[in-house]
Amino acid sequence: MTQALLLSWDFRLIVLIGLAIPAVLYLRGWRYLRTVTRSQSDATRANPRAALVAGWKPVAYLSGLVTVGISLMSPIDVLGGQLFLMHMIQHLLLIMIAAPLLLVGNPFPVLMWGLPRGARQQVGNLLSSPSRFRRILTKLTSPGIVWLLFFTIYVGWHDPNLYNLALRSEFVHDLEHLSFFIASLLFWWHVTGVAPRFHRTMTTFQRLAYVLSVIPANMILGVVISFATEPIYIYYTSVPRLWGLSVVQ
Repeated sequence: MTQALLLSWDFRLIVLIGLAIPAVLYLRGWRYLRTVTRSQSDATRANPRAALVAGWKPVAYLSGLVTVGISLMSPIDVLGGQLFLMHMIQHLLLIMIAAPLLLVGNPFPVLMWGLPRGARQQVGNLLSSPSRFRRILTKLTSPGIVWLLFFTIYVGWHDPNLYNLALRSEFVHDLEHLSFFIASLLFWWHVTGVAPRFHRTMTTFQRLAYVLSVIPANMILGVVISFATEPIYIYYTSVPRLWGLSVVQ
């Protein structure tokens, strides 16, 4: 049984499409910007596009997409339905690994140049300074609101009723992962300070404080779960036990 689980890969079409589209757009935009940068190289001045086409940036971005794929389609996803430990690893891959990797290379400008011209102009108009959409988006994504959203989603999905429901319903489970991922992207967007910038860029101290401020919630949840003497998530009492571990273990 363990061998079967470890060899279980669920290549879901919707996930593959969701990963392939941004990968193609990013590579298309990065290739274009690299070509333009090389053709306009001038030894007398720095090219502002040069930083966007550093070789490590597509590696980081594509690694983030691969991490998402591993989290959602590898045996980690299957084992998450058998072991709480693996389900938490799945969440951490999305929140702490994939999201920062996707953002650290400042992908927005590159993705913009990967879009067809018409779509690029439409997105540019939506995000331009006079745009009403931008004003609304700016208010909805302020650091305080994003922090509260991240905290609420992170803690909320650990409620026993919601957690059990997520493991019993594929739709709810997908919704859980999607909300984790979007909230983490918004959170790390403020920390990394990458484009598009709608808010004042945080200082290094503010970024550090922003990250540290979410630790207490994680710590409290960890303590409560680790020292529980009875199963908190009863879903795991109804599935086969692996490796001789009890439900509480």
